[in-house]
Amino acid sequence: MTAPHSSLIAAVDVGSTKVACFVARSDDNGGLRVVGIGCQASRGVQAGTIVDMDAAEQSIAGAVIGAEEMAGETLRRVWINVSGGQPRSKSVTVDVTIAGHEVGDADLRRVMQQSRNAIDTVDRTILHAMPVGYSIDGHRGIRDPRGMVGDRLGVNVHLVTASDGPLANLETCISHCHLGVAGWACAPYASALAALVKDEMALGVTVVDMGGGTTSVAVFFDGDCVHVDSIPIGGQHVTNDIAGVLSTPADKAERIKTLYGSAVGCADDDREMIDIPIIGEGEGNTAQVPRSMLTSIIRPRIEETLEMARSQLAAVGLEKLGGRRLVLTGGASQLHGVRDMAGHVLGKQVRQGKPIWLKGLAQATAGPAFATCAGLLRYGARDHDGNELRLGDWQVSDGLLGRFGRLGQWLRENL
Repeated sequence: MTAPHSSLIAAVDVGSTKVACFVARSDDNGGLRVVGIGCQASRGVQAGTIVDMDAAEQSIAGAVIGAEEMAGETLRRVWINVSGGQPRSKSVTVDVTIAGHEVGDADLRRVMQQSRNAIDTVDRTILHAMPVGYSIDGHRGIRDPRGMVGDRLGVNVHLVTASDGPLANLETCISHCHLGVAGWACAPYASALAALVKDEMALGVTVVDMGGGTTSVAVFFDGDCVHVDSIPIGGQHVTNDIAGVLSTPADKAERIKTLYGSAVGCADDDREMIDIPIIGEGEGNTAQVPRSMLTSIIRPRIEETLEMARSQLAAVGLEKLGGRRLVLTGGASQLHGVRDMAGHVLGKQVRQGKPIWLKGLAQATAGPAFATCAGLLRYGARDHDGNELRLGDWQVSDGLLGRFGRLGQWLRENL
């Protein structure tokens, strides 16, 4: 798909703090083994959106070249994550007449097309179209209606859309790197595919992907993704808070956050002192502040982010549908104390999510920060039990189909 060998697949996670590229190959057991990894510090990206085309292109190209050199292959097409563009969820229920015959693929094409036409997609692109339950003549709870008979086929579809502009800019950056876009997946859904097990999806689980520029949420129930949402706040905002309050350079603030930062305090924090490089004071000049001061800067921002996630879930009535389980992914989720605070704010049992379906990942790339990139590979390879029907699978361009092709398709669908 992505190289001369059809078993090769590649994914690029374009984030606000890093750009990661994974290249994987199908193994003899049907799984995926990583054969190439590239990672670059991200430039030109804010809150998942391209703000400097040249800088973003250089970051993407650097990550892709590193992965190509390791894999010994030249990539042609890559799967891309979407964390910007204000991803939105919408549920649509539609039905079509099937006139008593057996349900087939043509009927599924028709009902999926009806769901696409049922929403306003002006200035927005459909990323995912996920059936979350079919019905035959009003009888609900059907997972796969093919082969069944009835008069009317209905489906409840979870549609995920994103703004056209940010996607077009991202696609332009990818094309300038001499690559094509094989497909898109929203970040929390990709992270979920990397980190969740089947039972979690069935019983209900909420995934919170805490990236550098955005925090995104996905809710699963009965094996299906039923909601996604995004908050334009991430780990970079914590770093900026530290830099602003302590008057230290951003790169130093990031290091201080990583080494000493915590979202929850402890009794010894007032006594432990941290050296803080001060802007404009010359090389080597530092000030000392208690660790408790650092915690007091970090805690409000993390708490705000998690409370916004809770409010979004409450607004759509999904606080409880996601069950008692919460899985955290993304680099910002690794900050000390975030897990405890997330459990307290969202009232759920929390675990850290890591890529569990990929073979061959190095330890440095096997953590929560790389869940999205790992999930993109699984999504692109369809190596999961999801029930999604991608619109591209059901649509054929009229220009390619031709007059007789359209006639044949009409005969198959109506006779």
